[in-house]
Amino acid sequence: MTLLKGKVFKFGDDISTDHITPGRYFHLRGDMAKLAEHTLKDADPTFAKKVQSGDFVVGGRNFGLGSSREHAPRVIAECKVSAVLARSFARIFYRNSINVGLPVLECDTDGIDAGDELEVDLAQGVIRNLTKGEEINFTPIPEFMRGLLADGGLAAHIKKHGGFKL
Repeated sequence: MTLLKGKVFKFGDDISTDHITPGRYFHLRGDMAKLAEHTLKDADPTFAKKVQSGDFVVGGRNFGLGSSREHAPRVIAECKVSAVLARSFARIFYRNSINVGLPVLECDTDGIDAGDELEVDLAQGVIRNLTKGEEINFTPIPEFMRGLLADGGLAAHIKKHGGFKL
């Protein structure tokens, strides 16, 4: 899992965990596929129907603020989104994303628009906007973290390897 490619779904600042997984659907938390049908419904009612495997969620500042429920990054991952890019993340959302195997990248998202095609190189720390012919740099994901993400997150990595080795 080094090179990711897909289309952008763009959101603004302060997208909360309630935007990502609206509380009125929380009764579905035992069925992630059903809960994922409502992903980002309060920010874009058509997101779950339009998103394709490999696409990107792009936000502004403070993406994922709110509660500590890990269902928010889990439903995004369930939608087969390859990564979430934002100017900044709420700390607990960031950590929960890594734990469930969803790459989250802090970078300048101002020049990325909805519908843009991106290619993201996690190892090199480069986002190539194929639509606009532009590049954006971010801090590369270390090899051990790319392995953890490729394994499906922290619990899956520990189960696969019998522990966590740096």
